[in-house]
Amino acid sequence: MHSIQLHYILNRRDANPQAHDNALLRHPLMALLQAVAQRGSISAAARDLGLSYRHVWGELKRWEVVMGQDLIVWEKGQSAKLSEFGAKLMWAERQTQARLAPQIEALRADLERTFAVAFDPEAHVLTLYASHDDALPRLREHASSAGLHLDIRFCGSVDAIRALNEGRCTLAGFHTQTHMGMGTHTQQAYQNLLQPGLHKIIGFASRTQGLVVPPGNPLHLHSLADVVRTQARFVQRSLGTGTRVLLDDLMQHAQLSSAQLNAQPDDEPSHTALAEAIAAGRGDVGLGLESTARARGLGFVALTQEQFHLVCLKSALDTPATQVLRQVLQTTEWLSQLNTLAGYQSEHSGEVQSLSALLPWWTFKRAKKTTPKHAG
Repeated sequence: MHSIQLHYILNRRDANPQAHDNALLRHPLMALLQAVAQRGSISAAARDLGLSYRHVWGELKRWEVVMGQDLIVWEKGQSAKLSEFGAKLMWAERQTQARLAPQIEALRADLERTFAVAFDPEAHVLTLYASHDDALPRLREHASSAGLHLDIRFCGSVDAIRALNEGRCTLAGFHTQTHMGMGTHTQQAYQNLLQPGLHKIIGFASRTQGLVVPPGNPLHLHSLADVVRTQARFVQRSLGTGTRVLLDDLMQHAQLSSAQLNAQPDDEPSHTALAEAIAAGRGDVGLGLESTARARGLGFVALTQEQFHLVCLKSALDTPATQVLRQVLQTTEWLSQLNTLAGYQSEHSGEVQSLSALLPWWTFKRAKKTTPKHAG
């Protein structure tokens, strides 16, 4: 069984007229076979293709080795013709072109639209690694109308900031409770990854997290203490996610231990997956977003308000793409759209904020001035 790989050609529209014929999907072997079948000789096929006889003959022999079968009937003194296998290859090519033409055309058009961004001096692309968030896909769609294309890849908050520090993205998205204190799990998770003076935070939104429960909240769960007391089946988010860090802080604040939860064995990678697990009856409760719970028709008990931050390196703050993003985040249209999402509120959207003021884990003591002593 031979494998199929697809390739595409990128040209200026007027650079190669032959690249714009009726065939949407091309293979160099099929062009050789078609030319031989039509002209009845290798030399005539080579002339039609603008290639040398030696090249065409060598390619046909090479493809026979690759395919493990004869492609051309080589009878001395007679016109060259396709073998039965060669003719079947041409038949398969015609069937493919006929059956897949609509899908191939759609794929080609999509590639052209995507690559058009690269050639548009007014368009910008920003790569964003971020903790799962319901507002970011809406921002991606909204920003595209301003010529800003967000390449969003969802992962845990810790992994997102690491990706930023390793140069794999321009922006990272993570979230923390609005009022953070010293000695928290959040501090332990993020302090060593962020550095005042090197990183800059761009305000995005505040959002509500709490208990996601089945409709009607049948177990009457109103706090994490209730979850522990009833030993409700608790759906966990994956390690390294901001919500897992948040859970540890909320449990610590309630003077509880995460070990007291009746945690289910399978962790969920996103808020959506967690909501689906509860909706399917695989768990009784989990910590998640209000917006996700409402969208799925589930019950929700608010526990905390948190801020979702966008962080970048200081060197990227004034680049054209980042400036466009900040402008988009401050438009009336975007703020109105954000505020319609359950549990979300615009808060300093698009504003550059102080890292040390938002996350008060760093202390910078000023050196005391000393008064020189005078000889008496």
